[in-house]
Amino acid sequence: MSKLKLTDVEWGEFKLIDIFDIKDGYYNKKPPLDKDGTIPFLGATQNNNGVTAFYRKETIEKWDKVGNLSSKDVHLRFFPGNCLAVTNNGSVGHIYYQLQMFTCSHDITPLYLKNYVLTKELAHFLIPLLQKSGESFEYGKKWRPKRMRKSKLILPVNSQGQPNWQFMEDYIKQEQKQQAQKIIDYYERKLVDLAGDVVGIDKVEWKTFRFTEVFQEIQRGKRLTKANQTDGPKPYISSTSENNGVDAFIGNETGVRKFEDVLTIANSGSVGSTFYQQFEFVASDHVTALKSENADKYAYLFLSTVVKRLEEKYSFNREINDTRIKREKVILPADKEGNPNFQYMSDFVKKLELDKVQEVLEYIYIYIYKSEDHS
Repeated sequence: MSKLKLTDVEWGEFKLIDIFDIKDGYYNKKPPLDKDGTIPFLGATQNNNGVTAFYRKETIEKWDKVGNLSSKDVHLRFFPGNCLAVTNNGSVGHIYYQLQMFTCSHDITPLYLKNYVLTKELAHFLIPLLQKSGESFEYGKKWRPKRMRKSKLILPVNSQGQPNWQFMEDYIKQEQKQQAQKIIDYYERKLVDLAGDVVGIDKVEWKTFRFTEVFQEIQRGKRLTKANQTDGPKPYISSTSENNGVDAFIGNETGVRKFEDVLTIANSGSVGSTFYQQFEFVASDHVTALKSENADKYAYLFLSTVVKRLEEKYSFNREINDTRIKREKVILPADKEGNPNFQYMSDFVKKLELDKVQEVLEYIYIYIYKSEDHS
C-alpha cells in the first residue's frame, strides 16, 4: 500500500453545524465536590483532558446549573461519550476526545459527529483542524456555541464532495504505526542489551522441553456462539491477536469454561497468539489454556514470548489441535536438576520491568495496534 499524503486528496470547506451536532454545556456553578465520584466534570482547563473533578450520578441529578436543589432539567446534565469537547471560554480552543459519559460546565461545547462514527483516529485528525477554526477566538471573544455554529473548517473530501472519513482514519493509523515502529525498533534493541547486562543471559543453561513438562494442565475452551452470548463483565478470550485476546465481555455462567492465572494460545484464527490472563475469563474453543503450577505472573510473561514463536510454524490453514500442542517443544532456561528454571524466568522479567522497557512495548503493541485487524 502506497503512503498516504495530505496533498494527494482534495479538500473542501464545511460549516461545523453540517458536520457536528453542537450541544450546549450545562453548569454555571459546580455542585458540591464528591470524594468518590466516577463521572468526569469537564471545565475550562488545558490540563487532564479537560477533567476538573469527578462526581457521583446522584449528585449531578440533585444540583442544577446555578447551584439549586432541582431535577427539572436533569436530562441536560449528562453527555454521552465518544465526542469532542471544546473549551469555549478561558483556555479557548482546547479540544479533547471524550470516550465516556461526562457532565460539564457551560464553558464546554460537546461536538457529536452527525453522519459517521467518531473513532480515536478521526478525533486525532479533527482536533487540530478544529483548533485552527477557533484561532480567532480568545478570552475576550468567547467561542460560544452560537458562534461555533457559524464557524467553518476544511476537510479532505471524496469524489462526491463529502468528508472523506476513511482517508482521515487511515492517515492517522499510518502515522501512528510509523512512529510506533521507530519506538519498537529502538526498545527491542534495548531489551537485548539489557538482557545481557542485568540478567546474565549468557550464563544460564538452556534446554528443550515438551509442553507437557512445562504446563501441567492443557485444556481447550468451549464453543459459545455470538447468538448465545449475553452482555456482562467477564472477558471472553478468543483467537484475536489484539487486546490481550479479549473478543467480548459476557455474562454467561453455564455451559462455558473458565480459567485464571494461565496463558492462552490461539489454536486457530490468529494461530499462536499468546497472552497471560491473570484474572478469571471465559475461553472460546479457539484458544487453549496453559497452566503451570510453578509459574508466577512474571514467569508467565516470559513464557508467553517463547510460546508465541509458534506463530511462525502455524497459519490460518493449519491449526494447533489438541494432539499437536502436547507434542510441541520450547527452549527454556534450565536449573541444576534439568527442570524449567521458573525462578530465572521470573527474575528476568522483573529486572527488565524495572527499566520500564516492557511497559513501553506493551503500550505500543496493545494500544497503537489494537484495531489493526478489525479496520
